[in-house]
Amino acid sequence: MNPTRESLLKGVLAALAFFLFTGVVTGVVQTPLFERMVPRTPLDYAFLVLTSLLVGAYVSQRTIQPDCGSDSCAYGGALGGFLAVACPHCNAILVALFSSSWLATYVDPIRPLFGLLAVGALGGIIYYRR
Repeated sequence: MNPTRESLLKGVLAALAFFLFTGVVTGVVQTPLFERMVPRTPLDYAFLVLTSLLVGAYVSQRTIQPDCGSDSCAYGGALGGFLAVACPHCNAILVALFSSSWLATYVDPIRPLFGLLAVGALGGIIYYRR
């Protein structure tokens, strides 16, 4: 199936929405709302852009395929992309549950793994459904 103009527009809007929401909430996109406690790295930007593009491609593909089945893999990929760029010290809920030292020791080093899993899940579901 060829993408329609409407499906491409929905995909672009979804990619932009994911990029802006995730970027602002995680502090990767600098805003005056708060200061990110973990330094931004090129890997954070790469995972944010890749995940946003893949979310947009998924939404575009999803709009032209009426019966795609479950979206749980795509939701998991989007969540993994969010966790890959999120600042573990800035999340008050995580800090309250686990302490900032535990997060710095165990969660921060595996954030790139979340990004790889997210890109793999989204890329895999897009490839599988084409």
